[in-house]
Order: sequence, then C-alpha cells, then structure tokens
Amino acid sequence: MLAIIGGSSLTKLPELSITDRKIVRTPYGLTSSPVLSGKLGSQDIIFLARHGFGHTVAPHEINYRANIWALHSIGAEYIVAVSSVISINDRFETGALVLPDDLIDYTYGRKDTFFEGQEEPVVHTDFLNPYTAELREKIVEHAQQHQMPLYTQAVYGCLQGPRWPTRAEIQRYRRDGVDVLGMTGMPEAVLAREVGLPYAHLCGIVAHADDGAAADERSRKSYDAIEQIRRLLADW
Repeated sequence: MLAIIGGSSLTKLPELSITDRKIVRTPYGLTSSPVLSGKLGSQDIIFLARHGFGHTVAPHEINYRANIWALHSIGAEYIVAVSSVISINDRFETGALVLPDDLIDYTYGRKDTFFEGQEEPVVHTDFLNPYTAELREKIVEHAQQHQMPLYTQAVYGCLQGPRWPTRAEIQRYRRDGVDVLGMTGMPEAVLAREVGLPYAHLCGIVAHADDGAAADERSRKSYDAIEQIRRLLADW
C-alpha cells in the first residue's frame, strides 16, 4: 500500500476518496495528524499530513519517529514523501519537479533513529544511497507516461528550520553541492530505511533562494509545482 507524507492540501485531490481516519498511538507518541486511509483512483493509500492539518507543526518539532512508525505499523509498503523546496541552483526553475538522488543533512537535535537506549542494539544503517532506486524508477516512469518534466539528479539539503538561510549560508550550501533546500527530508528518509520501508522524495520548487522565499511562495507561479505533483499523484 502506498503511503504519502505531505501537506494537507493533498487531501483535496478530487480523485482521493477518504474512507477512514484514525489516531495511531506509537511508542514514540502521537503522529503529526490522524492517519487517513482511502483510495486514490483504484489504489488503496495511506496519507499523513506532516505538519498537521492546518499546518500547525514546525519542521523541527515534527515527531518523525511517530510518523514513520505509524505508517509501518498499519501496513504501508512504500512511502512517497512530498515537499516544497527552494532552489539554489540556477538550472532548477520555480515550478519544476525534482526527485532528489542524494541528500545532505544539516539538522541537529532531532530524534533520528529508532535504535537508541540500552535496550536497543547498536545498528549502523547503510545510507550510502538514501532513496530507494526501484521506487524512484517507478516515479520517473510514471512522470514520463504523463509527459511531465522531472529533474532526477539533485542533492537535497535539509535545513533545521524554521528560518530560511542567510546569503552566506546559501553560498556554503552551493559549495557543498546542494541543489534544493527544504526542512523535512531528514530524519524521515533514514527512519524509513531503519524499518525497511522504500522511500522516495518528490519535491516541488516554490521559489529560488536569491529571490526571497517568503515573497515567491505567495505567487501564482510558485504553486505550479504543487499542482503538478497533485496531478501526478491523482493518476498514480
């Protein structure tokens, strides 16, 4: 079963039929939102609003462990995470879709593993390739079938948030090889790896960093990518 983690606006897909809404209790507390079950077209799906319904949970305050544990416990087979990002690479224009193939984690202080505490074994997770190749290929094929352009080579930089970076920090991220910046891609990806859930990250560029994210996020053009993602998922 497909699990989608994303913004609550994705629940407005006309092809999405919600059949159940449940609060999932986990060893790590409550999830960001109740978990929705339903059908997207003919496919059964699970949906979780990463920031809560109404966008009330800041990126650094998300209970990532509860979210991933809950999806795994109720039968998710793979996760497509959907996020808005800003571009710091001039090749990637506002409104484009990006499927990152690598990441750099700049977060700190987040609960980023299930393997902690004396009762847990010491586990060193293989994270050389943070995204599941087979799932990425499926998304690429689906986008091609719909003639939807998709950047498939990009490095995602995960910021701590909730603020956006300074000009000097942006230059640093560029030197590091980062192409797009977001605030929620980690530790989602590594937690999914720890419980054996295939995970891919589908990103919509809502702004270019040099233009000022706060202003561009409110422009019509900045929502082009989100609309494309909604169309892509609607016919999954």
